[in-house]
Amino acid sequence: MSKKDPTILETPENSFQIVESLKELDGANLTEIARHTGLAKSTVHDHLSTLQYHNYVVKEDDEYNVGLGFFEIGEYARRRLKVYQTARPEIKELAKETGELANLMVEEHGRGVYLHRERGDNAVTLDTYTGKRRYLHRTALGKAILAHLPEDRVNEILDQHGLPQATENTITDREKLFDELEKIRDEDIAYCRQERVNGLKCVAAPFLSSNNEVLGAISVAAPTTRMKGERFEEEIPELVLQAANVIEINVTYS
Repeated sequence: MSKKDPTILETPENSFQIVESLKELDGANLTEIARHTGLAKSTVHDHLSTLQYHNYVVKEDDEYNVGLGFFEIGEYARRRLKVYQTARPEIKELAKETGELANLMVEEHGRGVYLHRERGDNAVTLDTYTGKRRYLHRTALGKAILAHLPEDRVNEILDQHGLPQATENTITDREKLFDELEKIRDEDIAYCRQERVNGLKCVAAPFLSSNNEVLGAISVAAPTTRMKGERFEEEIPELVLQAANVIEINVTYS
């Protein structure tokens, strides 16, 4: 929803704005939060006090930060999703088999959300974590999801979030993106060739419901030095597709 939507209440909107500022600033004092949000110090203080009382904000000396109350809510939100419970064992096995970083992503509000991650013995460390939101067009996971959404929904997402560039390889042209999505539908596999992070490649596959609605996608990500030739084009895709197929069956019949 747009902030101009008359159904949005100002008080909770201010609280959420303050919480988002704490995350973006990685902790801040009252003055910094007020400056970042454009809200009066008195307003910020009242909201922080309420959030702190309910364990959603913590304060150390004069610095505020996001509290673990959100962790409890986030974990509940994740565990209520059947796809998480079903896919988690397959993600773990995929990481073990490949030795790389295996991921589970779902779409929410037009962005990709990392629902679960598992690290193999050789997995790289990235700037992502469970709960992190990403632009769908920049990742193999996101493109695998977009490829199986209705075209109207894809256009709605692109209208809302655009096609911002992360690297020189990021797809920023809508027509080019739709061409790639068509190819993904034909092959049941999506690739990310350094489109979000230079030096990183990714292979992803979607998993669908019995009604052919996309539920999410899984992937394996690794440095370009280990993602090339037969491993990138055949071995990893086969393992990812096998795992996605198991998830589809278990989601349908469990």
